[in-house]
Amino acid sequence: MFGSNKSNRDGNLVVDALIGAQVIIRGDVEFSGGLYVEGTILGKVIAQDGASSATLTLAEQGSIEGEIRAHVVVLSGRLDGDVHASERVELTPSARVTGNIHYQVVEMNAGAQLTGRLIHGAAQMALPPPAEEPAAGRDGNARKKLADAMA
Repeated sequence: MFGSNKSNRDGNLVVDALIGAQVIIRGDVEFSGGLYVEGTILGKVIAQDGASSATLTLAEQGSIEGEIRAHVVVLSGRLDGDVHASERVELTPSARVTGNIHYQVVEMNAGAQLTGRLIHGAAQMALPPPAEEPAAGRDGNARKKLADAMA
């Protein structure tokens, strides 16, 4: 029923709540502990504040249309939305993701499909602020100097 996906450091799948294959949830879901999704969620899936062990596992037949925010995220099914994982994201061979993945550690198995970007958590902080556009007067002077130098 739960396959061989690992969701914690010991390799054991921890499940505190199960959303079965026949279940469709329309709306946001807030959780702590282990959440295993075999059904469909049409909304955000967000770990509660302070839930440091919050692990979301999306089964192969499961699907989520919305943003995911959790400590650990293991994806085997279909996701249309962004992932924000404070620790780790795992994409199994059957994962089909359309959206950006924000991660600290990522494991992507052969066969997994991602239409979006992988964005490392530290990389967001390391990006310099966008450069300011040069003033029109300075830009004109620079072009003139360049033209003079090339002549």
